[in-house]
Formats: sequence, C-alpha cells, structure tokens
Amino acid sequence: MSETTRSDTPQAGRWSIIGPGLIVAATGVGAIDLVATLIAGSRYAYGLFWCVVIGCIMKVVLVEGAGRFTLASGKSIFEGWSSLGRWTHIYFIPYIIIWGFVYGAAAMAGTGLPLHSLFPFLPVAAWGIMSGIIGLALVWMGKYGAFEKICAFFVGVMFVTMVGAAILTVPNLLEIGRGLRPWVPEGGTVYVLALAGGVGGTITLAAYGYWITEKGWTTPAFMRSMRIDNAVAYIVTGVFVAATLIVGAELLYSAQIAVSTGDRGLLDLSEVLQDRYGGWAGTVFLVGFWAAAMSSLIGVWNGVSLMFADAIGTLRKMPKDAPQRRAGGLYYRGYILWLTFPPMIMLFLGQPVWLILAYGVLGSFFMPFLSVTLLWLLNTDRVPREWRNGWLTNTLLVLCAAAFAWLAITELTRAITNAFG
Repeated sequence: MSETTRSDTPQAGRWSIIGPGLIVAATGVGAIDLVATLIAGSRYAYGLFWCVVIGCIMKVVLVEGAGRFTLASGKSIFEGWSSLGRWTHIYFIPYIIIWGFVYGAAAMAGTGLPLHSLFPFLPVAAWGIMSGIIGLALVWMGKYGAFEKICAFFVGVMFVTMVGAAILTVPNLLEIGRGLRPWVPEGGTVYVLALAGGVGGTITLAAYGYWITEKGWTTPAFMRSMRIDNAVAYIVTGVFVAATLIVGAELLYSAQIAVSTGDRGLLDLSEVLQDRYGGWAGTVFLVGFWAAAMSSLIGVWNGVSLMFADAIGTLRKMPKDAPQRRAGGLYYRGYILWLTFPPMIMLFLGQPVWLILAYGVLGSFFMPFLSVTLLWLLNTDRVPREWRNGWLTNTLLVLCAAAFAWLAITELTRAITNAFG
C-alpha cells in the first residue's frame, strides 16, 4: 500500500464503491477453504484464530497491489507480467489452461454436492453440470453490473448462514481473544499456512484488476475507492472465515467430532447441525454451502475468463479495445466454454494422475509468483513514483512471498505423494 494519500473518491454514492472486492471475497472463499477452517477449529479450537487475521492482511496487501498497479499504470496485470519477460508466459499460460480444466470439474462437483443433499432425485454429477451451465448463462454476456449484484446476493447468503451457525453455537469470546496470540501447534505448521493462505482465493486475487476495470475504475482517481472496497471485502471475509472457525471450535472440538476433508466435510457439518438443532439448521446450512460453491463458480467463470482473454489478446498484440479480448468477446467466451464442458468428463471418468499432479505443481507456485511479481512491478518505473510501494508494503509482500513459498513446497510434496504414494 503506497503511503501516498489523496482525496480522490469519485462523485458517485459511497456505497457504489463496494463491489469488485466482494466479488473477490465471494469467489475466493470456496468449500475447500471452509472445510480447512472447520478442521482447524475442530483440532485446535480457537488456537489458530490469529491465522484468520494474518490471512486477511496478506490478501488485502496482494489485492491492493494488483488493483494499484492496474490504476496507476493503466495496464492489466498480465501486461505487467509480460513486461518482466517471457518466463511469465511460460508459467502462466499452461497454468491457466490446466487450472481451468481441473477447477471446472471441482467447481461443478462442489455445487452438485449440496444440491444433491437438498434434492436427492438427481445425482451429484447432474446437479454439477446444471450449475456449470447456469454459471455460463449468467456470465456469457459479460455484463458486469448484473454479475456484481448476483455475487453480492451470494455473499449475503453465505454470510448470514455461517455467521448464524456461529451464533447458534454461543461462541466463547474470551477464548477468541486468546486465539489472537500467535502460536504454532506441534505438527500444525501445514494448518497454519493453509489457514492463512486460504482466506480468500488464489488466481482470483489477480482477477481483481480486471473487475475494477469492468466497474469503470481506470485511473488513479479511483485509488481511494479501490482501497475502501478492498478493505470492506476482507473485513467481510474475515468475519465469515472467523465464523467458520467458531463453528469448528464450538460444535466439533468440544464434542470431538471429525469431518471429512474436501467438500464432503461441509455435508458432515450439515448433519451435525441437523442432529444438534433440528432439520431446519442443516437445510439452511446446505443453502449456504451451495451459495459459497456457486459464487466461486460464477466468479471464476467471469474473472478468470477476463484474464485469459486479456492474455491471448496481449500475446497477439491486439489493441486493448479489441472486442475479442473484452468481456463477452471471443476469447472470453472460449474460456468459459473450456471451464464448463470439457471438465464434465472428469465428473464421470475420474481425475488422471498426471493432470492432478500438474495442477498441484503449477497451482502451488501461483501465490509466490503473484507476491514476487507485485514486488517487482510496484518498485520500478512501471508505475509512477507516487504509487510505488512504501517500506511497509514491501515488508508485507516479502513476508507473503516467504510464507507462500513454504506453503508451495508443502503443497508440492503433498501433490507428488498423492499422485505416486
């Protein structure tokens, strides 16, 4: 965050500046993140509550950096990466292609699970396919205004559901306060890093610059708006993830109840809520689970498709206003189709080992890649001097890069072990 301050909030109503950040929040907090937080709460109660705070700070720094580069330079994040050399293309293009294929299957399965539990007359795969096609229809035209409103609705459902579940458990506020003291439990390093790193997204953090552009924020005059938007988004995210940890601590830790890893852990939690508070509680939670999964799906269908369209347009040296590289254009829609239809194969035939390994390897390096490239971009003449990093932001980005590099090593080791172990 640059130490420069300006009175630059646009003339529009103040609430109109909240939007792109909530999309990042809605997209970034998916079912797997929620399960990781639940498991942390079930194992260590409130002991890792401090990780939620650290995770939000890390993501605020990264998203603010991506947004500041876009506003200060007038260029997209991919154009910024391109200025650093071809090596960025060699990494990112295979990553976004493989990531899209695997994520598409995971996202559809994630939406299918709660829908199947609510309406068991169709299998998970069928509900997942329907969700993918609905997601395609919602973002196909690339109309940002409608997309933002849909994401805001999902955030509301997610927030009310999980915070309501936390309130039901009657949280111990004193223990929450004690959980702000940093500590790493024996054998819990992976949980610490995963919890801090999982608060709000990976590739979708970089998509923030595209969403603010779609919002109409294209110059440094919107810098203050972007920062307010980003801060509000991660306050909401922090409360949401904290509520998930509270549920894990109060409902699971105290009763020593274990939940499954992956998306099915949320199905386990819905059954626990149903047993403890009645069928209505389980049903309401399943609706929230679906909202979390669906918001991630449509967020990726839109945001990462914008990134892909810009990447292809940049590589082909097309004008920035070329229709093929914009929302609703050829490359944007092509990537939405890639996210939706080919991954359906994986819902029925399983996941090839080599593909999952490539996905794990490339994905584990994205957060260090983003941290390091933002350090590079925001400390050079690629942005005007007044918008370059200050010492605080540089320190935080270095810490982000180190933490995510360590997490990358652990994720890479786990991916190799799962593939060949």
